[in-house]
Amino acid sequence: MTDKTMTPDEAVARLHSGMTVGIGGWGSRRKPMALVRALLRSEITDLTVVSYGGPDIGLLAAAGRIRKLVTAFVTLDSIPLEPHFRTARQSGTVELTEIDEAMFMWGLHAAANRLPFLPVRAGIGSDVMRVNPSLRTVTSPYEDGEEFVAAPALRLDAALVHMNRADRLGNGQYLGPDPYFDDLFCEAADTAYVSCEQVVETAELTKEAPPQSLLLQRQYVTGVIETPNGAHYTSCSPDYDRDEAFQRLYAATPWAEFAERFLSGDEKAYQCAVHAWHEEQR
Repeated sequence: MTDKTMTPDEAVARLHSGMTVGIGGWGSRRKPMALVRALLRSEITDLTVVSYGGPDIGLLAAAGRIRKLVTAFVTLDSIPLEPHFRTARQSGTVELTEIDEAMFMWGLHAAANRLPFLPVRAGIGSDVMRVNPSLRTVTSPYEDGEEFVAAPALRLDAALVHMNRADRLGNGQYLGPDPYFDDLFCEAADTAYVSCEQVVETAELTKEAPPQSLLLQRQYVTGVIETPNGAHYTSCSPDYDRDEAFQRLYAATPWAEFAERFLSGDEKAYQCAVHAWHEEQR
């Protein structure tokens, strides 16, 4: 048995510029934000990022760390379009591959199974084929002869995901209503780093929720990082909801000003700065 626990900065130290990095979660829900903030403290750049995008994409795009983005959307949920992604897209500073949500999912499935592609109906008859001219179709070899989109595998050098609980071995548990495909991100990656609200003993994982909640299997996990409130300001149900007030502040504040106040120190400094801001609002 291996103790895989590490700090956010130790996890990021294993990454390097030019990698393809998958980021789990969905929109502004259960994003591994402490790991994203650790990325911002590093010198890593020129990334290809694969994500059902939210503020993870906004932060990395605003900081100039993304070369290429593969996504189905980039949203803050209660704020429909992530503002820093909008700026990056309009200025052309990020190369974008935009695909259907189902194509994205099957791309992860293909990568997890080490296949070059998987056939899907999603995309047929839509503009996704027009805006992605590199996509190809395949014809069923059986008598139906149906045409499908060949959704390419989304192979990842590394995956970053956030769980409610994990043990030191790398088993990860979600307690909210949705897994957000975080297991596929880990299985599609060469290395996977799992931040969590709390590291617990293996036997404790099935006391809070049934075995079906054990989403991540240790053989797919490289590192485990305990980061209480580590998904902030996205939600991590049932541990906490999205910090809507802080999200509105983020969306309305110029990047340089936001980064100076909240992102100029380590994770502890970030959490303290957020707490101080909330105290000012009372």
